[in-house]
Amino acid sequence: MRKFFKTRCLDALNVLMDAHTEIVNSIDSERYEDALDLLEQCQQGAISVGTTVDKLEGEGTEEVAYLESYCEVIYKVFEDLQNGVGVNTKQLIKRLYKPLNQAINGITNHLPTHREVVFMPYCASMWDSLEPVYKEMDADPNVTAIVMPVPYYDKNPDGSVKEMHYEYDRFPKDIPITDFSKYNLAERHPDAIYIHNPYDEANYVTSILPDFYSEKLKDYTDELVYIPYFILGDIDPSNEEAVENVAHYIALPGVVNAHRVIVQSENWRKVYIEVMTRFAGANTRPYWESKIVVGVSPKLKRVAEMTEADREVPEEWKKVVYKPDGSRKKIIFYNTGVSAMINANEDMLDKIERVLETFKENSDDVALLWRPHPLMESTLTAMRPGLWERYSRIVQDYRKEAWGIYDDSPELDRAIAVSDAYYGDMSSVVWLYKETGKPIMIQNVEV
Repeated sequence: MRKFFKTRCLDALNVLMDAHTEIVNSIDSERYEDALDLLEQCQQGAISVGTTVDKLEGEGTEEVAYLESYCEVIYKVFEDLQNGVGVNTKQLIKRLYKPLNQAINGITNHLPTHREVVFMPYCASMWDSLEPVYKEMDADPNVTAIVMPVPYYDKNPDGSVKEMHYEYDRFPKDIPITDFSKYNLAERHPDAIYIHNPYDEANYVTSILPDFYSEKLKDYTDELVYIPYFILGDIDPSNEEAVENVAHYIALPGVVNAHRVIVQSENWRKVYIEVMTRFAGANTRPYWESKIVVGVSPKLKRVAEMTEADREVPEEWKKVVYKPDGSRKKIIFYNTGVSAMINANEDMLDKIERVLETFKENSDDVALLWRPHPLMESTLTAMRPGLWERYSRIVQDYRKEAWGIYDDSPELDRAIAVSDAYYGDMSSVVWLYKETGKPIMIQNVEV
């Protein structure tokens, strides 16, 4: 039985148990209308719990049989009081207590507790921040793990929403997907919800549907868990400038509203606590210390668990990767990020064109795997619309010429696995790539 519903049923039955004393007091003091009203409420409460148990566990359980016996006692006492028949209240306490206590013990000890956990990614390329946690829970027979991607909108420069994206069909084929429109969070009340989007309305580029903002999700579950979708280099919590520079990654609605926040290291935990304490007040430090915890980053775990099969070059890339004699070229993972683009503007477009030209000239020996940030288009159209036309033309020309690989799939780990070295912007991908031990070079827009 689901933990949430088991707790709710037990709470309701314990209220009925407490009502027995008041029923007896009402009868002994000849307040028969009050006693009849309480008896009716107890019967309705028991029926409601029995209906819930039937729905969740199937009909025919001992626990419902005990509740039916309890209702029979109530019905008999109700009839006696209405007909003026005397009721032995000392015996009544025992008659009411026995079946109700049996039902409480049965629900507590005999109905196994089952958890329902919902994972709510929005961008398929960021699923790797949640997938290892999902797979671990999915393997637990006492957990129903549900993946329910939520739609998101791109934003216009004025903050209004435009095109909607729903990437349910871009997730790995072995991940069962639940349609967000067919899962009622309020009714199901999952035991836990995992998210990787902390922004709610605070994102200038995209927005998930407001119905799925963390501010609302926290009311639909006992445990809202936020795991950042990005990995950052370690940080010194005593470095005041460094802490200030990352505060905008931290003081966000998802961190405020989550019941638990899982971060990648103890240093980052200290930084989160410091930033949120400054944000919310010195007296809140114990609160942040209790809810921000260190966990193994799902992204790092995925990289660490890559197999030889993950390192196989996909069939559609082989024309670029292999030479005419069958030997394999070196594959360079070229990563371009949104922060670098926003900061450098036209200079970054010049840089990309120079990089592509250089790799094109050397494409007989080296295969370029260009993988832009998945929100590049959304970011440029929302924050730098003047850059989008030229950037889009560069991408179209590169894809048309087909001398390199353009990777806009959700599978970041595949690009990391098959490539031999990293070249590109400083971003969270660098810290993942570092785990492979393969060479890394950060591009300089001025070179």
